[in-house]
Amino acid sequence: MNISEVGARAGLPVKTIRYYEEIGLIRAGRGPNGYRRFAEGDLHKLAFIGRARGLGFSIEDCRALLALYEDKGRASSDVRRLAERHLGQIAAKIAELQAMQATLGELVHACAGDGRPDCPILSGLAMRRTGV
Repeated sequence: MNISEVGARAGLPVKTIRYYEEIGLIRAGRGPNGYRRFAEGDLHKLAFIGRARGLGFSIEDCRALLALYEDKGRASSDVRRLAERHLGQIAAKIAELQAMQATLGELVHACAGDGRPDCPILSGLAMRRTGV
């Protein structure tokens, strides 16, 4: 199948597939005309990468996951370790976002939002954080 077809079936833009090929994440075959040709196996790899990226795994994590997926002698503990590390990163991001939400919520609550020029939001943004 050509790049447009594999992209549609994998749910990935053609530009993304070209990028994955450029960085060596996948390798497309070439037809006699020089155009990329993808097999069913390539489609499965692209869909796998798409799902992993959808869960926020980095390109390097996807490379490792794909290698583990293709290694029939893999230990599931290696896969779990990688997934647990990523889960920890997600939890840290969530905590950071919740802290941002709380701080911004306090600033918005403190602002009267009227015609006066004083604004606790701007004052809060202008404050230096300790340790920065």
